[in-house]
Amino acid sequence: MKHYQYEVIVVGGGHAGCEAALAAARRGAKTLLITSNIDNIALMPCNPSIGGPGKGHVVREIDALGGEMAKNTDKATLHLRRLNTSKGPAMWALRAQVDKKIYSQEMIHTLQIQENLDLKQEMVTRLIVEDQRVKGVRVKSGLEFSSATVILTAGTFLNGLIYIGEIVYSAGRAGEIASIDLAENLKELGFKIGRLNTCTPPRLDRRTVDFSSLEEQKSADIPLAFSLENEGKIYSDFSVFMTRTNQKTHQIIQNNINRVPFYNGTIQSVSTRYCPSIEAKIIRFPEKNSHQLFLEPEGYNTEEIYLQGFFTSLPPDTQEEALRTLRGLEKAKIIRYGYAIEYDIIYPHQLKYSLETKMIKGLFLAGQINGTSGYEEAAEQGLIAGLNAVQLLSGKEPLILDRSEAYIAVEIDDLVTKGITEPYRLRTGLAEYRLLLRQDNADLRLTPYGYKLGLISRERYKKFLKKKELIEQEKRRLKKVIIPPTEEVNSSLTNKLHTAPLSGMVTLATLLSRPEVTYDQIASLDPDRPELPREVAEQVEIQIKYEGYIKRQEIQVKRFRKLENYKIPQNIDYSGLRGISHEGREKFSQIQPLSLGQAKRIPGISPADITALMINVEKIKKQASA
Repeated sequence: MKHYQYEVIVVGGGHAGCEAALAAARRGAKTLLITSNIDNIALMPCNPSIGGPGKGHVVREIDALGGEMAKNTDKATLHLRRLNTSKGPAMWALRAQVDKKIYSQEMIHTLQIQENLDLKQEMVTRLIVEDQRVKGVRVKSGLEFSSATVILTAGTFLNGLIYIGEIVYSAGRAGEIASIDLAENLKELGFKIGRLNTCTPPRLDRRTVDFSSLEEQKSADIPLAFSLENEGKIYSDFSVFMTRTNQKTHQIIQNNINRVPFYNGTIQSVSTRYCPSIEAKIIRFPEKNSHQLFLEPEGYNTEEIYLQGFFTSLPPDTQEEALRTLRGLEKAKIIRYGYAIEYDIIYPHQLKYSLETKMIKGLFLAGQINGTSGYEEAAEQGLIAGLNAVQLLSGKEPLILDRSEAYIAVEIDDLVTKGITEPYRLRTGLAEYRLLLRQDNADLRLTPYGYKLGLISRERYKKFLKKKELIEQEKRRLKKVIIPPTEEVNSSLTNKLHTAPLSGMVTLATLLSRPEVTYDQIASLDPDRPELPREVAEQVEIQIKYEGYIKRQEIQVKRFRKLENYKIPQNIDYSGLRGISHEGREKFSQIQPLSLGQAKRIPGISPADITALMINVEKIKKQASA
């Protein structure tokens, strides 16, 4: 039997697999990406969009570290908006509708031309493991590929089952083969396996929709881009349209609820709370008379429309009947029916922060296999797994970010420390330090890491340093320029800027700190202002306007890091420690916390257990030093 030797093998060509393979190859590792269908690499089987609150933040962070998702999104964008602009900058988030075919094709081409990276269309059936170390993979054709590191990004393929009403069949996604042999192999290896599910909505024929009766949502009228390397653009070719369900819709769904697999007992696994099916919305919120739906474009060369918000596993006839009750969709035709998919996951408490499994050295997991949902959550895990696979090969410490540095770290910490009971969905509300983790400052937080790890070019890093310098220079200048309370100045403030007049001397920075005053508006009072790039001016305004809040959160971060820096020795036998509750010993043994901060975040751990843990750790450290 012929053997093939690699340094990193990535299994799966979804959003996690693409980022993992590119990160490893760009760092110089000989990498192989194996996927069951190369034509479906970076496929968008559900929403044809990237971004949104929390998710958009992560895409910017991936870009700041040198990942591909943001750049690929900019190549395929149809419609782009900045969400939550009425709120503070911590809540702002980009969301793009993309041409899903272009997105996939561009990513495939990026992978094909990447040095150190091979693609292989095959189905992995089992891992080759010796002495609790991964040695490679075996594929359906019988070939074996050897490697000291393997990254599994199996998505929804492990023992995948599709449900459309009473119809059930095996599939990884609609039209694709499920991965059954690999799922069974993971059970044989001793991993704790769970079962989750998710839904997708029907796709409609654009030509059968009456858009004249629907509310239109246009793209942003200012230039925007996801990647910090790209110039912003204005997109005007496509709009998103809105409609709503009504009492007739709800009645039809309720009349057929016994045909829905979630409600007739066919599906026993847990659904995502924050992306519920239309059936779940109607059952869980009976007081609501209607639910908002969005009709989103899928591409330039397709007539398909994605019905965002109508996630369903209703039978086909009921999907059609319910849709015809919606304004604008009275004559709509369905091209693809919505469906639910149920699949195996590996509970993420079995992972280290590096995304390497605790049980098998060199084996990394990324994406929905860890119980997450969403393209963006998968992509960031893939990037971290790819980076850390190479760190392991090089004998170097893994890249482990903390919760105050990135949404990426919030997600990984939540998975590893808190575990999951339902599909994990990243949201801004999960980040304690979200005022520091804004989408606008992702490069300021993470570009140095990307440069140090070799994914950010020297040219881009120089531009980043220049931007950083310009921001600091302008902040210092604004804090020095004094504005006198002259009649002319006060007239401008009250009549043009609609803000209170000055009663004494103030700096431009003080004036800019007023909520109603913008950086652009004070230009008339600032004749010596230098010409600055738009992103620099925006950053200056945010940092000055929210300076007090930012400093307060930085103090909180110092307290947080004090606990994170209190390290706990690894491989402790928690069963022998005194003073810790039975539940505490079980959970500490399962999670193996790295720090006191992580130990405190484990669900169910009491303050008494933390105190007892500290006493025991101090004893262990004294014994070790002696």
